[in-house]
Amino acid sequence: MNKRNYAGIPDQYAKLENAKIVVIPVPYDGTSTWQKGADKGPEAFLDASENMELFDIETKSEVYKEGVYLADAVEEDNSPESMVEAVHETTKKYIIKNKFVTIIGGEHSISIGTVRAFDECFNNLTVLHIDAHADLRKEYEGSSCNHACAMYEASLNTNLVQVGIRSMDKSEMSSMNLDKTFFAHDMAINEYWMDEVLEQLTDNVFISFDLDALDPSIMPSTGTPEPGGLLWYETLEFLKLVFEQKNVVGFDIVELCPNEIDKSSDFLAAKLYYKMLSYKFSIEVEDDEVDDFEENDAHVIMKVKDDDYDYES
Repeated sequence: MNKRNYAGIPDQYAKLENAKIVVIPVPYDGTSTWQKGADKGPEAFLDASENMELFDIETKSEVYKEGVYLADAVEEDNSPESMVEAVHETTKKYIIKNKFVTIIGGEHSISIGTVRAFDECFNNLTVLHIDAHADLRKEYEGSSCNHACAMYEASLNTNLVQVGIRSMDKSEMSSMNLDKTFFAHDMAINEYWMDEVLEQLTDNVFISFDLDALDPSIMPSTGTPEPGGLLWYETLEFLKLVFEQKNVVGFDIVELCPNEIDKSSDFLAAKLYYKMLSYKFSIEVEDDEVDDFEENDAHVIMKVKDDDYDYES
């Protein structure tokens, strides 16, 4: 991937030492089983980001001024297992530097590494998994690091809450907590589903957002589109509530599979990412004004700190 600044922002906001936010691209598509191309997702996301207006009307903020560092892409692809470990190590490295860490895929197997890193760093973690697919298989096509297994480890080690599910294999029922699973067909007729999801979340939340959670009418460019998904404003309403009521410690966005004809999906992914950052930091500023929190106080519940861990530079 070419070296650049996220969204073309000025250098003063793009340096690691000044940035509160880190974005890690993971251009990986080693285990997808239908449409290939998710490895092109991070580059398409970055191209679209450079064409956004950077003032968010809803929050009246310019979140890029909090500083956004674009890390080197994780390009390990010798095996799914080696990719997961590379993502895990890179993600953890930046969490421990007290950054708000975000990851852009790539297909959903990358989330095994991201979730592992966040779970090692934060107490009592909820993984809020927003997706069309359950991704709860213990193993698929000879590997436990397949995209169909993206949330299996999270189901064992974290408080996994799944939202928007509308496609799964019968075998996944054995790993699914039905009290914490919100199926799309139920959500469509339950006006209180957002409140019910919030009740299932712990204080610390990591969001794994698979873009095929969205309806193909607004997000056609994914590897496995499914009808009956979330629409734009209900998605933003839900995410804003999560950011307002919980300590979102980071997130990943996966499964953008760009095509040459229609760039709207690329732009939606870029806009979704920026909206999530805008919610995180505009709400954090409001909290600071009320409670006089220290800078980056969201990270005081971390299990480990930078000087507890030895990384190569």
